[in-house]
This record gives sequence, structure tokens and C-alpha cells, in this order.
Amino acid sequence: MRSHTQPLSYSLHVPADYPKSRVAVPLVLDSPHSGTVYPPDFQSVVPQGPLRTAEDTWVADLWGGAVERGIPLLEARFPRSYIDANRALDEIDPLLLDTPWPEPVSGSSKVRLGKGLIWRMLDDGTPLYDRTLTHGEVLHRINACWKPYHAILESLVADAQAQFGKVWHINCHSMPSVAAAYATDKPGLVHPDVVLGDRDGTTAGPQFAEMVAEWFTGRGYSVAINDPYKGVEIVRRVGSPETGRHSLQLELNRALYMDETTLRPHAGYERVRTDLNELMHALADWTRAQCGS
Repeated sequence: MRSHTQPLSYSLHVPADYPKSRVAVPLVLDSPHSGTVYPPDFQSVVPQGPLRTAEDTWVADLWGGAVERGIPLLEARFPRSYIDANRALDEIDPLLLDTPWPEPVSGSSKVRLGKGLIWRMLDDGTPLYDRTLTHGEVLHRINACWKPYHAILESLVADAQAQFGKVWHINCHSMPSVAAAYATDKPGLVHPDVVLGDRDGTTAGPQFAEMVAEWFTGRGYSVAINDPYKGVEIVRRVGSPETGRHSLQLELNRALYMDETTLRPHAGYERVRTDLNELMHALADWTRAQCGS
């Protein structure tokens, strides 16, 4: 495995013999919430222990077998609580700024929950700051983290589509076993094992979610589609099924593989990692077949 690292923004994992000019499989994975590099300018009042509950702990490692299948895996290095790569640039929380943002802002449900582009609070409602942020601080995070991450993801997707004519993308996430008070619009919801999101069929052809759902249910996992997670900014930006781009958000229940308090893997970890390896093998064959190759 070879990793290309850009400080602060991302790590790109590709096979050691992966030729830059050729893509082995029309499939790309990204893990936007796996970052554990906490920048020195992130002056939160919350200790790092609670901050880490915002991470998709172990997700990039669980999907790490993708590289052996010839599938690139993009992993964020910056923490989600610093800036969220799965939010739009207009999802600015006005309550977090010292002065009004000079451009139009979105009043999305995530912003209302304090989970916009820059988080204002953790899932349990704990405030991240005891002060407001300046425009300069927000712009630095956008330029140093968000923009490079999205640029490399777009490059990976475009390269695969250029070779095969079509491309499939999985946006890899984790979710708590029970939704926290400020995590979603359904606090207290007991989550299934897997939630797939294609924004109600707008970011991928229906066959993609159907194939993945059938694969998981065939191995005893409970699966929901577009409830309670439909997919957010990344699948919206990547997915365009009418032009051959299919993007699916995949949420794994953390209780399947780790202790949600200590964040340490438990006995189920190896089973999940093995199953994901087998899924990627099946997806490699399936996506190539969709392209007639």
C-alpha cells in the first residue's frame, strides 16, 4: 500500500503498484470523518477525549482492505469537529461567528442542530467554544482542509469515470447505536446495523443500494435505506447517476465493532473487517460488470 499525504487535509491510500494513469476498478471510497490530527489553532474548551466521540473511529481501517482490491481510499486527517468535510460551504452557523458572514448562509437542519460546516456543539449538546470565531479562522479551515479534500476526491472520481465511463463511490461513515440528543432530527432512535443513503435515489441508480443492501442482509445484518440518514454534502456533490456517477453513503453501527465508551475495538471488529473485505471483492466484480469489463 502506498499513501500520499498532504499535511492536515488528507491521506490517500492506493496500491503500491497502482499506476497513476490507470484505474483498476471503477470504485472510490472516502472516509471524511476519520481524522485524528488536531491542529494547534483548534482551541476548543472540550478535552480531546470527548472530542473524539465526533470521529468515525476505526472506519478507515475497517475499509482498509479496499487498497488490496485496487480501490483507492481517501481518508481525512483533520477532525470532523474542526471542520466537517460532509457539509456545504454555505452551512455556516451564525451563532458561532463574531460578525455576520458576508455571503448567503444555509439554514439547514444540520446548522440548526449546531452541526454546520464548523461545529458549535457535540452530539450531546456540549459547546465546543467559550468564544465566537473570526472569519479568518473559518476561512483557514476551509482552505487548509475542506477544499483540498474535495479536490482530491473529485480527481479520484473523475479518473475512474474517464477510464470506465461510469464510477461508483461509497462515502464511509459510522453511527452510534442510539442517536444522541443533537445528532439528528430523531434523537433516541435505535439504529440498525447499516444505513445506506442515496438522497432518495438522486445520487445513485437504485441497483447500487439494492446490491449493497442485499449483500449485508444476506450475512445477517439489519439494513435501512435513506432512514434516518439520506446522505449529505459529499454524495450530493459526487452523485450524478444520469451522467454515470453513482454515490452512496454507508453508515455502520459502531456497536458492531467497538466499545462506544472507550472507543476500543471488541470481538466483533474482525468479523466486520472481514465482511467489508468480501463486500469490496463483490463490488469490484459488480462495478466492472456494469461497465461491461
